[in-house]
Amino acid sequence: MGESGLGLRTKVELPYEQAVDRVVEALKTEGFGVLTEVDVKKTLKAKLDVEFGKYVILGACNPPLAYQALSTMPDIGLLLPCNAVVYEEEGGCVIAILDPLSMLDVIDSPGLAPVAREARARLERVIEAVRS
Repeated sequence: MGESGLGLRTKVELPYEQAVDRVVEALKTEGFGVLTEVDVKKTLKAKLDVEFGKYVILGACNPPLAYQALSTMPDIGLLLPCNAVVYEEEGGCVIAILDPLSMLDVIDSPGLAPVAREARARLERVIEAVRS
């Protein structure tokens, strides 16, 4: 597992559809539901008539963690849900998930640190599960 500067990242030698399915299942295992799914390839074709590779943005939410964060700072909703991306790259697929600890660089709220650490631990396990 690596970091991209924006989040947690890994590359897997899986077909795109299988990689997406694995990410969704691993998120569920860690208590995250996928609230939104943006098919970037399809959207760019429809809106701009351009070709783009297979790429999906998954908006994931863990309700108990979201509730804790929103109860601490209601405006934190601007940084929710946790976004994950899956896209094809030569030799497989890249999976990247926004690091919840990065929100602590954007805002000054010590009360959010435990929630961000718990979310990161869960998302690290998602990355590991996809790699397995």
